[in-house]
Amino acid sequence: MTHTSTIFLVLRRLRTPLIVLITLFAVSVLGLTLMPGPPDPNGGQMPRISFFHAVYFISYTATTIGFGEIPYAFSEQQRLWTVVCIYMSVVGWAYTLGTVFAMLQDKNFLSALAVQRFARQVRRLREPFFLVCGYGEAGHLICQGLDELGYRAVVIEKDEGRLGDLELQSYQADMPALCADASQPDTLLLAGLTNRHCRGVMALTNDDNTNLAIAIAARLLAPRLPALCRAEHTDTVANMASFGTRHIINPFEKFAEYMALALHAPAAYNLLLWLTGLPGTTVDRHREPPRGKWVLCGYGAFGKVMTRALENAGLPVTIIDRAAPLAPDHTWYRGDGTGADALRAAGIDDAVGIVAATANDVNNLSTVVTAKQLNPALFTVLRQNQVANRTLFEAFESDFTMVPAEIVAHECLAILTTPLLAPFLDRVRAADDAWAGELLERLTSRFGWDVPCVWSASVNLLQSPAVYRVLMRNGARLPLSALLRAPVSERPPLDCAPLLLLREGEPPCYLPDGELELRLGDQLLFVGTEEARRNLNLTLFNGHTLQFVMTGRDLPGGLIWEWLAQRREARG
Repeated sequence: MTHTSTIFLVLRRLRTPLIVLITLFAVSVLGLTLMPGPPDPNGGQMPRISFFHAVYFISYTATTIGFGEIPYAFSEQQRLWTVVCIYMSVVGWAYTLGTVFAMLQDKNFLSALAVQRFARQVRRLREPFFLVCGYGEAGHLICQGLDELGYRAVVIEKDEGRLGDLELQSYQADMPALCADASQPDTLLLAGLTNRHCRGVMALTNDDNTNLAIAIAARLLAPRLPALCRAEHTDTVANMASFGTRHIINPFEKFAEYMALALHAPAAYNLLLWLTGLPGTTVDRHREPPRGKWVLCGYGAFGKVMTRALENAGLPVTIIDRAAPLAPDHTWYRGDGTGADALRAAGIDDAVGIVAATANDVNNLSTVVTAKQLNPALFTVLRQNQVANRTLFEAFESDFTMVPAEIVAHECLAILTTPLLAPFLDRVRAADDAWAGELLERLTSRFGWDVPCVWSASVNLLQSPAVYRVLMRNGARLPLSALLRAPVSERPPLDCAPLLLLREGEPPCYLPDGELELRLGDQLLFVGTEEARRNLNLTLFNGHTLQFVMTGRDLPGGLIWEWLAQRREARG
């Protein structure tokens, strides 16, 4: 709904009251001009009141202001007509005000005002922002992560209750939010899909059809914009992929991938969790999943992908489900995993692990608690559907907890805020566990197990103008180690480490050495502390800071002071 349509809505609702007021005002003025004036003290008749004086008198009388300044005292006829005008104006204003108050409580009018205010907030944004469609658990985690990283977000959510929760959050910057259906293209355009400051769109609703509609709209209306879409059904994933959606996140498939990685490369799994965790959190190092017989309770969408992941790793799986066997080629027991009888029938006593994969958090907790009583040594994989139940799941302390919202949030933040992280994570998945374990030990011993700051930088005029100007000089050489120093007196090394260097025409360089010389167009991925990121950005943008970290000399700023310093050096 546009600003013009809001004005027309107000005029349409107030059309009849305005006509009534105008009619009453016109009749009152006309009648007052026709009433005879009072007798003249000299024996004559005073003239009738003029049109201007009639308008003046009715204006302050009909609005109940009251004022005594008039050309002369009224006649009896004029006073009688004034009484009639007073009562007519009271009725007219009462009718108009009642219509106004009714309009202010109308949902359509309030919605129109909210849309107008939201559109104005989006138009006024002059900094990069991300469009978040769906403020559920995943949307809340992503907005929180973006806020901690210093990014803005524009939110579209269909549920008014969730938007109320957004207003209660203490974000550093205001996040414009609209209660609307994100599957409508007009809504996405209103939210800034084609805005030049928009850096990406995320479809995070619980409805795959809505996410598919958002993916199609983003592909057609903003083809260059990265779109991240959540999908939990295979058909939706295939449909999105056929339409050219770049990033499709299936939390079940992603967790199964993590599980498979943890089975054959636990160090790589822990490194991946550490690099992609939510800012401000601490990663707990998990014990390695054992090899042997597994029991899975709940053969739904998540249960199917977990069964496939375990069997691909060569582990036998016994399934417990209330429905009839959907996969006869598996060992199957029909029943409820929350009961001890079904668990014993599935062989929980000699199993090494259990997966509680149903869509009910209470049933999942009941299943693993019962199973641990029967076999305390079990490795437990627990599906947590609601982030609000975090306290209960933390009290149980399972080995692996699958939270779809957190998986989606991790992937979205990693892809959108740090694009270079994706190729490095592919290297981690493909590397042997010894390489990943050595790297994990080296990084965590330096930065701890708190989720670090991961960022990227490019050697170009836009992101690193100071380095760009140095490299543009003939024969200038700049090793990577020269940049990684703090701009303080002793120039200690920055508390960060390079992970990846991408150079056009050359293969990716993982864990580049400090003596590597930088070139124009290089793209670098770093991991470290937030303070190191700020200091490095200062070095990349400020020429004097760059000269200081390279030479240790604090050169004066400004053309005059530089000229004087050069003359002093020449004399020396």
